Amino acid sequence: MSSLLYHVYRPTMIKEVSSAKDVAPKAAIDKNITPMMLKGMDVKPQADFLESRKHVLFNNDLNIALAAPQKSLRSYFYKNADADEMIFVHRGTGKLRTFLGNIPFSYGDYLVIPRGMIYQIDFDTEDNRLFIVESFSPIVTPKRYRNNFGQLLEHSPFCERDIRRPSELETHDEKGEFIIKIRKENVLHELVYTSHPFDVVGWDGYNYPYAFSIHDFEPITGRVHQPPPVHQTFEAHNFVVCSFCPRLYDYHPKSIPAPYNHSNIDSDEVLYYVDGDFMSRNHVEKGYISLHPGGIPHGPHPGAYERSIGQKETQELAVMVDTFRPLKLTQEAVDIADNTYKTSWLE
Repeated sequence: MSSLLYHVYRPTMIKEVSSAKDVAPKAAIDKNITPMMLKGMDVKPQADFLESRKHVLFNNDLNIALAAPQKSLRSYFYKNADADEMIFVHRGTGKLRTFLGNIPFSYGDYLVIPRGMIYQIDFDTEDNRLFIVESFSPIVTPKRYRNNFGQLLEHSPFCERDIRRPSELETHDEKGEFIIKIRKENVLHELVYTSHPFDVVGWDGYNYPYAFSIHDFEPITGRVHQPPPVHQTFEAHNFVVCSFCPRLYDYHPKSIPAPYNHSNIDSDEVLYYVDGDFMSRNHVEKGYISLHPGGIPHGPHPGAYERSIGQKETQELAVMVDTFRPLKLTQEAVDIADNTYKTSWLE
């Protein structure tokens, strides 16, 4: 996918290449077999947008981070040249400002920003919580929900009308000194350009940032338990993203709504709990992140099966990331881990 951008000035006018900072995640636990629960809301807020981004899980395909930025990003511009970014807005409202136009966002929005996009971000308040996936391959809609021409099919749980493209194109005819922080090969470089990065007068193409609200995802339900792939929202090389949304439970007269115990032989499973009633867990709060390593069985906590019988619907809201290569944990993840979680199935 590509887009053509028409600039007021040449976008190549570098005045200075100044600092460089290593921002590669470091593994505190390199090979993990332990079920983990991370208390995501324990990540402390910070003023700066990039400084607030704390990587908790990673492998060669993606980084997973939490962030609680307090201030809008206005003192510099940012470009991730390494990875597509998927920013899930758990708390906060504002505007994603890019050189292709602006996108208002609010609670429940996925912001998908392809690599190479220059952007800033405005927040309306200081109370913001973000769940971020940095993908080293393109983030796209699931192949099985698209036809040969790229159109989302009728059985897809969302469609093109749900995708919000950039609007309100800002065109700045300005020269001066403009700092762009660029992430490349896990190094954050600081460059000074002499023309304003937002000097695009028009563009066309298929490579652009967009927003999609988890509240517009229409769950697929059935008489018996539906496996997680029906919740798939995005995919990339070696991982998928799923949205668990309010939905009817299984409606077979003998169904047990709680999911069965299972082993993800091919993937590590990450679940970010957003809101609602998490029926299969005994103690989960908003912003918690569960990690279940591939090959290790997991399932509902004791009592969850019994509580689920006769229930008609769930109001849960969660984002799942299944990675097909094992995940490593950073020290930031270890610091917010609930160390009692691994034994929480004992009776």
